[in-house]
Amino acid sequence: MSGQPQHPPLQWLEADTPFPAVATAWGADTGAPGLLAAGGGLAVERLTSAYAQGIFPWFSQGQPVLWWSPTPRMVLQTGQFKMHRSLAKTLQRHHLNPAFSLCFDRAFDQVIEHCAHSPRKHQNGTWIVPSMVQAYQALHRAGHAHSAEVWLEGQLVAGLYFVCLGKAVFGESMFTLISDGSKMALSALVYVCRLHGIDQIDCQQNTSHLASLGATEVPRAEFLQRMALNQTQTSPDWQAQSIDALQLAHMERLS
Repeated sequence: MSGQPQHPPLQWLEADTPFPAVATAWGADTGAPGLLAAGGGLAVERLTSAYAQGIFPWFSQGQPVLWWSPTPRMVLQTGQFKMHRSLAKTLQRHHLNPAFSLCFDRAFDQVIEHCAHSPRKHQNGTWIVPSMVQAYQALHRAGHAHSAEVWLEGQLVAGLYFVCLGKAVFGESMFTLISDGSKMALSALVYVCRLHGIDQIDCQQNTSHLASLGATEVPRAEFLQRMALNQTQTSPDWQAQSIDALQLAHMERLS
């Protein structure tokens, strides 16, 4: 029918099929911009190969694994992160509580489970289906997936998980049980990235929430060029990072 989006053939991946070139991803006129391929499973090797090429999985229960590489790409330049006054005040307040802490990789499995079960605005269900949870837990055990965490009174109250290859960082999903919790987790990630010379965090797709925190869209080619360079550098020891809430509140002073 005329006027309907034209879908080019979608490549099906077997376990050993390499990804097609990202330039072949579906365009804006297809109804699924950025869709690249389907199938291939979620083994650690497949996931690391995907991220190394700027590709990520995103699909719903009952669908095959779908692989995406959109353009433009939503990216948070760490030097452009917006520390809003309300967030800074929240951090300053928690700094006075000895039972408050910000850390990494203490409870990855809990973080991704919380993310999978957190309600999303304008969404029914979740794209973090059980097979995705299991795959990223395996990726964490392999040393490539990590969690930023907010703890209060001995309880995990907020966090996010991300993938890191060298100094290429790819944000995935966040959750919170308290006010400003996910923003505190993201600010902790940004803070450590800036300390270690990591200049960008992949946010994949545009949302108003990410834009309010300083993320912007960039052409895929620009994102891939910087990502490839960052991958050649040594990753931080995420679990060893120590984050002081008061220093975090004054992140704009970090040069």
